[in-house]
Amino acid sequence: MEMTRNVEACALKVLEKNKVAVFVVAYNAEKHIESVLKRIPPWVAERLSEIYVVDDSSVDKTVEAVNATDWPDSFAPLNIYRTPYNQGYGGNQRLGYKYAIEKGIDIVVLLHGDGQYAPEFLPQMLAPYEDGADAVFGSRFLKRFEALRGKMPIYKWVGNRILTAFQNFLLGSKLSELHSGYRSYRTSALKKIPFECNSLWFDFDADIIIQLNAAKLKIAEVAIPTFYGDEICHVNGILYAARCIKSAIKYRLMQYEIFYDPKYAIYPDDDTQGTVKFAKTSLHHYVRNLSIESGSKLLDLGGGHGDAIAKAHSRKGVDITCIDRIADPANEDIRKYRVDLDEDWGRQFPMDKYDTVFALDIIEHLRSPENAAQQLFECMRPGGRLFASTGNIAYLPLRCMFLLGFFNWGRRGILDLTHTRLFTLGSFRRLFRNAGFRVEKVLAFGPPLRDLADRSNRRKPILAILDFLSFKAARFWPGLLAYQILLLCIRTDDVRDLMKSTFSRPGGNHLP
Repeated sequence: MEMTRNVEACALKVLEKNKVAVFVVAYNAEKHIESVLKRIPPWVAERLSEIYVVDDSSVDKTVEAVNATDWPDSFAPLNIYRTPYNQGYGGNQRLGYKYAIEKGIDIVVLLHGDGQYAPEFLPQMLAPYEDGADAVFGSRFLKRFEALRGKMPIYKWVGNRILTAFQNFLLGSKLSELHSGYRSYRTSALKKIPFECNSLWFDFDADIIIQLNAAKLKIAEVAIPTFYGDEICHVNGILYAARCIKSAIKYRLMQYEIFYDPKYAIYPDDDTQGTVKFAKTSLHHYVRNLSIESGSKLLDLGGGHGDAIAKAHSRKGVDITCIDRIADPANEDIRKYRVDLDEDWGRQFPMDKYDTVFALDIIEHLRSPENAAQQLFECMRPGGRLFASTGNIAYLPLRCMFLLGFFNWGRRGILDLTHTRLFTLGSFRRLFRNAGFRVEKVLAFGPPLRDLADRSNRRKPILAILDFLSFKAARFWPGLLAYQILLLCIRTDDVRDLMKSTFSRPGGNHLP
């Protein structure tokens, strides 16, 4: 009894502090909808901002049943809406949440019109918001065997347990149930996730869990009773499980930059710019440990976020200048200039003649790589060294993906969404040769598996082994097995240099 009073007291505070609405999804719910509405506790119904039913083009008399419900004037307004055509379970939710956001609702509770979830537990669904929850899920498995006592079929009980465990493993979450339809959300949390992109089917709920997890929003669980009556189940269980697993796998692949889906592109604490790699098999490790003469001049092209590379050489006495659209001039160790690399660089900063240039993973972002290569040639001393890198679009896994008809842009990697030009080893070499450079050396690197594993705080020996093997494979066959290509290019003499060298030196007397 004390626990009940405490829950009700918290729920009452939430109702007093927030605009709370109950959103009832309904499809062919004629038999149960009136009972569901009347089972809402009166003291809750009196304090709600609105109760709205969205009928998803039912073929029965759900709308008529709602309109015929005897609804006290002291209760919150009861509104019934009908979709122009069937939206699906997920599509119906999408409409209902957008409605709550546009109406200025603070907390929206999802209730099913078929009576499967108990309206009497609305206080439990609201109370955790007093402790700062962003979403509250009703769980039938916080009390492990209560679902069976509520007549949940044994095959559904087993299937739910297995599917929930597997999803938790893939997502790194610890929810007791991921398949309850009794949920509530702060609309401020919904605004932070692209739920409009979610599946229109029943796996909409799986998508929104992934999004909340990715956004690091706080999900609270409360125990709810299980009730299986004569309601009709519209879900194909095998297909539902397969789609939930597929969504979780897609999300996990995104964490390793292998796959991209905009509905899971949520990075609350992550820098979307390129990260510095530290593994000994990485390109960044190689560049950090290059031998560059102290006092020589180095230009870091597009290194606004690459301080870990430039600073390593700055500490050795190298005179470094960094130009980038996002460069921070406040750094006192390295001269930085904000420069639009798609325009004429010389007009935007005091350009010098440089002995060494880094152009690491930047050329592919520019509108005209040819123009950039030419400007690099002009700002370097004859004999200067250019280190330029890019992803290899001819990388074997990508070739296999293309063979199967897949082409998926991503947040990082070879198919980075911000890339404007893609290169093979041959086309990258040709780019710099055409600008006047001599390609002295080709170095190849595998995907940064070791760094990805370390970044996820999960030490995985198998990834370390694969990282080493992919590194060796890239060196063996760069054109096919390199994930990333690094060219060492030498700035040759151009015609002007040769003119000066040739015609400033007398060759002796001409003999008739």
